[in-house]
Amino acid sequence: MLPSVYFKNNTEDARGNDVDLSTYKGKALLIVNVPSIVDSVLSVSIHNGSLFKTMNSNYTELSQMYDKYKNQGLEILAFPCNQFGGQEPGNNEQIVEFACTRFKAEYPIFDKVDVNGENTAPVYKFLKSSKGGFLGDIIKWNFSKFLVDKEGHVGDRYAPTTSPLSIEFLEFVVLGS
Repeated sequence: MLPSVYFKNNTEDARGNDVDLSTYKGKALLIVNVPSIVDSVLSVSIHNGSLFKTMNSNYTELSQMYDKYKNQGLEILAFPCNQFGGQEPGNNEQIVEFACTRFKAEYPIFDKVDVNGENTAPVYKFLKSSKGGFLGDIIKWNFSKFLVDKEGHVGDRYAPTTSPLSIEFLEFVVLGS
């Protein structure tokens, strides 16, 4: 039997409530680490402006995807993370306010976590051990995405630049494969 994300993976939401991830069993999950700010100097110097565009398009597309597919069994689980350029410095209340006000996020937002290093959140330890990335299991930047099937098995992993509205995501959600 394949390991499942639901096995021993409890976490806290952004309001401090304990969440047993098994409550999502039977749903396709898109799990993504998110920021709330981008330093425009950093993004322009490192990515020639594309990082800011990536943040805006990811948040917008995550909301569009959730609106369109939540009734077909999709849940998006957003995990704020401050490990990439200090782009998530706010507290949970500020993070939720940002995502819900600016991008109309209606999907669950969880407590800020580490996705790499000694203090990696258990759910990210599981995700990374199940599906390594192009250069190993380390998360490279914000908006790294993991697809999890309805039984809790990690289906695939996508780079921050992969659009949430891409064909792979839509096929996974609609076809359940």
